[in-house]
Amino acid sequence: MSLSSFRFRGETKELNEVTRAEAPGDFVGLPHGHTHYELSKSNARQPVILIHGFSIPYYIWDPTFQALSDAGLNVLRYDLFGRGYSDRPGVEYSLDLFVDQLFHLVRELGLGVPIDLVGLSMGGPIAASFCDQHPSLVRKLCLIDPAGVPMKSNVLRKFILRPWIGEYLLSLFGNAILISQLPKDFKEPEKFPAFVEMARAQMKFKGYKQALLSTLRNDALSDLSPIYQRIGKQKMESLLIWGVEDQLIPFELHKRICEAIPNIKFQRIFGAGHIPHYEKPEVVNPILIDFFND
Repeated sequence: MSLSSFRFRGETKELNEVTRAEAPGDFVGLPHGHTHYELSKSNARQPVILIHGFSIPYYIWDPTFQALSDAGLNVLRYDLFGRGYSDRPGVEYSLDLFVDQLFHLVRELGLGVPIDLVGLSMGGPIAASFCDQHPSLVRKLCLIDPAGVPMKSNVLRKFILRPWIGEYLLSLFGNAILISQLPKDFKEPEKFPAFVEMARAQMKFKGYKQALLSTLRNDALSDLSPIYQRIGKQKMESLLIWGVEDQLIPFELHKRICEAIPNIKFQRIFGAGHIPHYEKPEVVNPILIDFFND
């Protein structure tokens, strides 16, 4: 049995025509499979694309999507391959895969360029890599609590990275491990009880945990400082937003991003954890709107 055919406990649902028909949003066929997305109906010309992080799909942008659209921006959010309702192709889940997915998505939807990008957590390295590979296609870049900065690796992650051991660990304990991490996204998780149940729903689709493992094994969350440094040399207009109470990617690591991208504007969000746009939309949404409408 190959790693790609490993069956994880609890993954009982298939992504197919029936499931896609029941899902919100829309789908488009790309070279590596169907991508699930939502595009606002705004007549605005300026596209702003929201890129989610490692494990939670596009609903993590619920407090942001409509606010930016109402402000006159043409907003796109979508599920990365392996997450939400997007397909789980049998390939390596690397930064190049996610950059390629975004490139073909922009082209297939006929979005005007240059685009604006917002990358949350792992979406930060994806957005930065897209800017690095396609600088002429991007106007502005926003990073929210981005991954890709040097961090200490814990013992559990070292075991998960090992072939077969990671598969068996996530099969036996994956849901519990993933659910236990979700409260760390917030400073006050008790205010968001529905967040966990939404996460449980996507964990039932086959291929989800294998996609997470492949992403970890292909360095999408490693030290990506050279990419950020190259973005700094582009002098692209950029914005960094970070929750002061972030427990997953500590707040003090914002200094690494500011060093790599010297001209980046920085906004600290008090009273918020790893997803400040979700926890403090009344603070973050105006910052985003001012940045993209300026």
